[in-house]
Amino acid sequence: MAPSGSRSIKRGCQRVLYWIPVLFIALIVAWSYYAYVLQLCIVVYLLVYHVVFIMFVWAYWQTIFTKPMNPLKEFHLSHSDKELLEREDRGESQQEILRRIAKDLPIYTRTNSGAIRFCDRCQLLKPDRCHHCSVCDKCILKMDHHCPWVNNCVGFANYKFFMLFLLYSLLYCLFITATDLQYFIKFWTNGLPDTQAKFHILFLFFSASMFSVSLASLFIYHCWLVCKNRSTLEAVRSPVFRHGTDKNGFSLGFSKNFRQVFGDEVKYWPIPVFSSLGDGCSFPTCLVNLDPEQPSSPTGSNPANKSAAEGRQFPSKPLRESQSRLLTSTPSWSENETGSVFGETITRRTSYRNQNMLRIALGDT
Repeated sequence: MAPSGSRSIKRGCQRVLYWIPVLFIALIVAWSYYAYVLQLCIVVYLLVYHVVFIMFVWAYWQTIFTKPMNPLKEFHLSHSDKELLEREDRGESQQEILRRIAKDLPIYTRTNSGAIRFCDRCQLLKPDRCHHCSVCDKCILKMDHHCPWVNNCVGFANYKFFMLFLLYSLLYCLFITATDLQYFIKFWTNGLPDTQAKFHILFLFFSASMFSVSLASLFIYHCWLVCKNRSTLEAVRSPVFRHGTDKNGFSLGFSKNFRQVFGDEVKYWPIPVFSSLGDGCSFPTCLVNLDPEQPSSPTGSNPANKSAAEGRQFPSKPLRESQSRLLTSTPSWSENETGSVFGETITRRTSYRNQNMLRIALGDT
């Protein structure tokens, strides 16, 4: 009992420590609000300031408190499969079992050695772009990175929120820097009254300008990742498909890459509400060589069945209509932009995706 208790205490202390960067950012933002609104108090600028401030805080809140999505139960091993896997000592025999299970799932990425990606901790087959987070101790769908400044994993569920957080925090800092610049110059030319406000103006300009530089570089980098349809992990280590490493394996062209993160409906792009396309477990690819281990689904061999599947409509939750559009309107993903998206690849996934979207739409997550 003692070791278990000590581990629980250690884990609890770690969770408290993880919130320190978030608390630091919160204090900086609260002070900047006080310094700008109450000390600088430029009435003309306050309306624009509050709009940017509200959007910044909203996006930051969503990034922090949106729970990362985990793989669906189809990717978890059944009890019988677990027992069968545990009885096998040889790695090749275990891979044969995993390959048999993966045949019914839309899994196209592999390890560097060509093996099925399997998580020992979570006992599941990893969906494409899914990785295990050592901090959260969970497998995260389309994991980008674990961010200490939000104390959360940035992945499929909150990547749009993270991008908007970077955007609005950058605009927030740039707006403060631009409007505070004239008063910062007056500070050095002794043009300001000798009050407490002059020191707030000085440090407000310094902090906003320094954060602007770091946020700008980070935002530009993630814009590049969105355009290329890559995560931070995939930029460091390219995904491995059956035909080999392909850094552009998930890229569908700028327009489709952007819409995969922000959705089809323009009115939701600047708002921190979920509008990303897909289910997070499977993604359209630009595979050069189709995976021979993934058999074609019945919908791929029967055009009538394919048309019926594409025309099938499911009830959806608010803001999920654009998400289902990616799954049901497969011809739009087979258009050619920067690379060829094979219709056969998308067709093989249609049946699986429609089943998942039906469960998601009905609230069975």
